Amino acid sequence: MPIIEKFIEKAKKLKGVVVLPEGHDPRVIIAAERLASEQVATPIVIGTQQEIQDSMAKAGITQVKFETLDHTSSQLMEPYADKLVQIRESKGKKMDRQRALDLLSGRIFFGAMMVRDGKADGMVAGSIASTADMLRAAFTVIGTAKGIKTASSCFIMDLQNPAPSGENTLFFADCAVNPAPDAQELVDIALATAATRKALLGDKPKVAFLAFSTKGSASHESLENSRKAAALAAERVRSENIDIEVDGELQADSAIVPAVAAKKCPDSPLEGDANTLIFPDLNSGNICYKLTERLAGAKALGPILQGLAQPLNDLSRGCSADDIFGVAAITVCQAKN
Repeated sequence: MPIIEKFIEKAKKLKGVVVLPEGHDPRVIIAAERLASEQVATPIVIGTQQEIQDSMAKAGITQVKFETLDHTSSQLMEPYADKLVQIRESKGKKMDRQRALDLLSGRIFFGAMMVRDGKADGMVAGSIASTADMLRAAFTVIGTAKGIKTASSCFIMDLQNPAPSGENTLFFADCAVNPAPDAQELVDIALATAATRKALLGDKPKVAFLAFSTKGSASHESLENSRKAAALAAERVRSENIDIEVDGELQADSAIVPAVAAKKCPDSPLEGDANTLIFPDLNSGNICYKLTERLAGAKALGPILQGLAQPLNDLSRGCSADDIFGVAAITVCQAKN
């Protein structure tokens, strides 16, 4: 069974609410209709009455099976503006009320406030909005999870053929957000990715910090971040009693091939069975996930935003209605776990 089907089945049991702020996109309407019809989640679609009607006509959908909300005339606008000013003040930053109203007139910020306010468990957007818009709303309204200072992303790689260890699903991070993370940021990325895996799959994350060296087999200043991050992460795992395995720095084959690990790093707790791979920078992560997808036939799900206090997930602007549907199911799983 494709991994996305497992997330869909799990989401059906969790009965979450997802806000879809881009009701002016017919793809969103198609996804919302399917989410409601298949009872995967309760969708709330943001858009004016005219926008919803136009999108439904383009989508070929005649019956509204989901809740809609016109944020431009919503009674929530004024209290949300007050709340947004308070959020910024709590972070030591000033925002005048008109600025708050201006931001909330944008559907992405308004949808994020609905999540913050408990009106929805999570938000999925980005079929029209840019990733930058999504990240601004995420950082301004939601903020990062306790113990995490760096928001990040991961891709869920549903492998066509199992890894040498027998693993069918690998998590790659960070492949979309942080260009050049330092050691502490890599730790945040690793712990957030482990938490994402735990929430979605329920198995034990086995986290490898990747590099072109295994346990000091090479010497170069570019390796220092991965080495330091692996040590810092291992200490946090021990001190906070986090139920994950972590090791590094490791070459990719040392991380995912047991026979290679037995030769190169026989003392590694991962034993070549890593299921969560942390790349040293965005260049390597982004290149690797695309090569794995295009050459190995893996299905790449994401980017899944993580490290946030509540789930907001981004979409590619070239996404399909099926992609929106799938990410909504993943968002419910994140939120409810």
